[in-house]
Amino acid sequence: MLIEEDTVPEPNSDLAVETSDLVKHFGDTRAVDGVDLKVPSGTVFGILGPNGAGKTTVVRMLATLLIPDAGHARVLGHDVVREADAVRSRVSLTGQFASVDEDLTGLENLILLARLLGISKTRSRERAAELLDAFGLEDAADRQVKKYSGGMRRRIDIAASILATPDVLFLDEPTTGLDPRSRNQVWDIVRVLVAGGTTVLLTTQYLDEADQLANRIAVVDHGKVIAEGTSGELKASVGSGAVHVRLRDAGQRPEAERVLTERLGTEVYLEHDPVALTARSADAGRVSGAISELTASGIAVAEFSLGQPSLDEVFLALTGHPAEENDEETEEAA
Repeated sequence: MLIEEDTVPEPNSDLAVETSDLVKHFGDTRAVDGVDLKVPSGTVFGILGPNGAGKTTVVRMLATLLIPDAGHARVLGHDVVREADAVRSRVSLTGQFASVDEDLTGLENLILLARLLGISKTRSRERAAELLDAFGLEDAADRQVKKYSGGMRRRIDIAASILATPDVLFLDEPTTGLDPRSRNQVWDIVRVLVAGGTTVLLTTQYLDEADQLANRIAVVDHGKVIAEGTSGELKASVGSGAVHVRLRDAGQRPEAERVLTERLGTEVYLEHDPVALTARSADAGRVSGAISELTASGIAVAEFSLGQPSLDEVFLALTGHPAEENDEETEEAA
């Protein structure tokens, strides 16, 4: 049950999104468990967590697609339940799955959606052409969307979300399944939108994506915010430096893991990159000895560095499991 109106705090004009003790249940599963967020206007705010952490449910409540079971949320000063129409008029949502019609061309999709938004026929065609050009899709304008690559589909989906430039754009895992080049293209689009004044709330399970884009990051696990801060603040919270090693041969990684564990006296984390390893250590002398031991053991090191821990390590330290790990209690439509 939602809290009574007289107990709802006054909105903060500097915040694009503000939630307090937000809760949502699906049956016996508490998908969102008391989430507090403060998203400054004109920034990228990242919600980082594994599948089933509650990220999508938070976004769907903020976009007025779900009603919270408890707590409150405001978007641009408007309550998402009591002023849902006002919220919808100023936000846009790009979900995890393409929402355009695959049997229509890219141009036809954008014109159709622009007309549904009340944009004139002439301006709809102009706006569609502008976005196709801006997103590098002009050569595919007359091609059916079902013939687009994954990266092209994602770009047309985001283009559809900003036919009328929103004040707040919710991007729910916008680069899932994309190749590195397509991911970088989507990242560039996000940066341009924010430079134009749009606030972006981004959910992701990719730590490098949060690192690249987000001004601030909320780490979510099992429906709760377990940490929040800038990328640098979260990395500093781990409390020690880290050595990052890349090998020339992925087949030598098991032996490299053994050597580093023995020489550094700490757990070695195997990165998703099959030639990369990371371990916590602030002792430059010990790290130097470990690297020398790798070389003496015939293990070819391509590069290494000593610095801040990665966000992967931060997430592992906070939750005890990697960010990409699936949660068995998956939220509805997550």
